Amino acid sequence: MRFPEEFLHFVWQFRLYDVLQLQTVDGKPLKILNCGFPNKHAGPDFTTAKVIIDETTWVGQVEVHLKSSDWNAHQHQTDSAYENVILHVVWEHDTEILTKDGTVLPTLVLNGKIKEYLFENYQNLFQSAASFPCENQLKDIDGFVINSFLSRILVERLEQKSEEVFERLEQLNGNWDESFYHFMAKNFGFKVNSLPMQVLAQSLPQTLFAKHKDQPLQIEALIFGQAGFLNQSFDDHYPNQLKTEYAFLQKKYGLAAVDISLWKFLRMRPQNFPTLRLAQFAALIVKSSHLFSKVLEVKNVKELHLLFDELPVNPFWETHYPFNKEAEKVNTTLGRSSIDNILINTVSLFLFAYGKYTGQANFQTRAFYLLESIAAEKNNIISQYLDAGAVVENAYQTQAFLQLRKSYCNEKRCLNCGIGLKILKKVDLKP
Repeated sequence: MRFPEEFLHFVWQFRLYDVLQLQTVDGKPLKILNCGFPNKHAGPDFTTAKVIIDETTWVGQVEVHLKSSDWNAHQHQTDSAYENVILHVVWEHDTEILTKDGTVLPTLVLNGKIKEYLFENYQNLFQSAASFPCENQLKDIDGFVINSFLSRILVERLEQKSEEVFERLEQLNGNWDESFYHFMAKNFGFKVNSLPMQVLAQSLPQTLFAKHKDQPLQIEALIFGQAGFLNQSFDDHYPNQLKTEYAFLQKKYGLAAVDISLWKFLRMRPQNFPTLRLAQFAALIVKSSHLFSKVLEVKNVKELHLLFDELPVNPFWETHYPFNKEAEKVNTTLGRSSIDNILINTVSLFLFAYGKYTGQANFQTRAFYLLESIAAEKNNIISQYLDAGAVVENAYQTQAFLQLRKSYCNEKRCLNCGIGLKILKKVDLKP
């Protein structure tokens, strides 16, 4: 059977081999007192291991390979980082290995010492044609195991996303409110139009809006003009007003509009048209200055929802989706699912990132609480885990499942996954 070296790492780390009457390839008795800790940095695979070889106790590092000759193939014989290796663990011993000082490196061969069910479980996972490797076994795993790993990888997800926040924060000279505004704009693009929304935010710093705080029409003109939607002829009074205002403001501030071709309308529901989303975004700017400061102050989830509810969208949009085409009465409010999307992808992220950056763990706790308070997201990925038997109750869990899919299931990193490890070690698991 073929398997990667990581499988042997898994077997060694969890002692999933016959530990009785172990001996090195040269016949010396071997006892494993401590297999060591996985090394996540350069150097041998496990550190601080403790073994007894022929009644002598050794403390040091352990290197794991499929074949003994991999030691030389990887040039470990010339690397000083490997001088303290006390044991070489391999599947196949095909050559004798000498250390830098010329002594024979003690070697343990695991071939013949690993239970057959481990290989069967491994094959069921890694050769699965299912939507994700453990789709057929997930229902047999205890919910506590699943939720424990989900909690870990939710933190992993938020930490990874926080790096994007910190990068933008650095670009904006440590301005949290401006950074939040940039991410909020991206979120209002709802994936399909997130790129032009980011470009728009970069071209319109909040300082411009502050100069027109009590002038909604000028804020709307800045947003629609910079978005490139005012370079056309209009029949209605409102868009012509915007066009006139923007011409003045563009000249005053030396603005260059975004290329209108960046915006996507094709195969979208009218409710998600970028023109309506821009109208809602403009209304949010009108309603809430220093929005991130308000987010930090508000501790009640219902009050957070209210920040994005009942936005003062211009009445023009009650009968329009694009500018030059009338429609029956349009709902201009952000729907519950859209607000939840913003709370999940921007608000909770910034609470976590701010807490991590400032060392105030209470903001990170608030991020987790917020996600627990939001209904579970609905998408194809989550549906697949539900169909496989997973219990999903809130956005805390759905965000974790999305991270599980992206960073573990899609990459078949079952050997690094708490759920996958449980499946691999389970003796009576049904395929």
